[in-house]
Amino acid sequence: MVIKRMVAFFLLMSLAALAVLMLRYPEQSWQAGVRGLAIWWDVLFPSLFPFFVISEIMLGFGIVHFLGKLLDPLMKPLFRIPGSGGFVLAMGFASGYPVSAKLAAKLREQRLVTREEGERLVAFTTSSDPIFLIGAVSVGFFGNPKLAGALALAHYGGALLIGGIMRFYRAGAPGTEVRADAASSRRLSLRQALQAMHQARTSDGRSLGELLRQAVVSSLQLMTVVGGLVVFFSVILEILTASGVMNVLYAALRWLLPAVGLPAELAEAIVGGLFEVTLGAKSSAAPEGIPLMYKAAAAVFILSWGGLSVHAQVASILNSSDLRYLPFLFARFLHGLVAAALLLLIWEPVMGAAPAFGLFSPAEAARLPGWRSVPAAFRLALALVLTLIILSVLSRIIHRWLAKPKKYLS
Repeated sequence: MVIKRMVAFFLLMSLAALAVLMLRYPEQSWQAGVRGLAIWWDVLFPSLFPFFVISEIMLGFGIVHFLGKLLDPLMKPLFRIPGSGGFVLAMGFASGYPVSAKLAAKLREQRLVTREEGERLVAFTTSSDPIFLIGAVSVGFFGNPKLAGALALAHYGGALLIGGIMRFYRAGAPGTEVRADAASSRRLSLRQALQAMHQARTSDGRSLGELLRQAVVSSLQLMTVVGGLVVFFSVILEILTASGVMNVLYAALRWLLPAVGLPAELAEAIVGGLFEVTLGAKSSAAPEGIPLMYKAAAAVFILSWGGLSVHAQVASILNSSDLRYLPFLFARFLHGLVAAALLLLIWEPVMGAAPAFGLFSPAEAARLPGWRSVPAAFRLALALVLTLIILSVLSRIIHRWLAKPKKYLS
């Protein structure tokens, strides 16, 4: 009780201090608010809103249940989550934060995942979308499309490693297979998948018009929350910078970074990225005289951490369910460290070959962030889902082959 009162008092004093700073720097606050609103409309709204609507409709039609049956043989052994988590993985990787949190909360609402499975799912599927990573960070901020391959391998490879680590989170907790027929859940059957989709559609019962209306309304409500948080954190970062408060954080990090072998000049970018991912990633490309390898490591750490703006978005979504925020916080920080370390490890073999990211040409990648990115994002999501289905089929074939009794010649 005492701790809760202290936290409440601290929050109250912080909000009062922020209000005073906003009155002290009204012009900077207004400009930061306009900048945050532009980021929301030009980048976040087109990249997130279609995915929110489509995912709601797919859940209503039972398509997620269909994919869940097909992906069970892959997702359960690897990540200790049911096959429906493969849909969240594909949509989250293709469209970026906070889509996976929204989908995991919906799966939890429909009892398709347990509490622990939902927390594991959110922990490693929350990531930057490839279009932002390629078009905005690699091409826009760094001016180097060849950097996208290294960033993608470190960021998404690190996310999958976090998924493997999080499978041990509350490993003793009962999973969805306890509530279902275990033998049936391990069998890869198209007929069972179609039956699951039909049952889900029948139990939902909403007409197409009603399903679409509710999907649009709920998605607009969530996008309003996302936009408000982006503007809020944009203003906070600006007034803390104008008031000089950020200089204290810069000084602390300038002392800490050399101790771990990183240039002190990256302090401002990392501190900015702790608050807002776009501004932090942009700042990581700015310092002169620093090897590109270290600037890329700072950028991939910021992309994997996500920024407090993304954390607030995810926390607001999880608040509507019983999924807890602390496992997500731990996984985000660990993902940032793992991704940065992974980039430093793969830098020589990957960048030595100077690969260019093959999905888009540099000219196309520079134009992708924003409204033009929507079709490409859907293609990526479809490609990821198909890849997961193929891997699931291969996993089941290998499992059957290994389980088959061997006959030896005497």
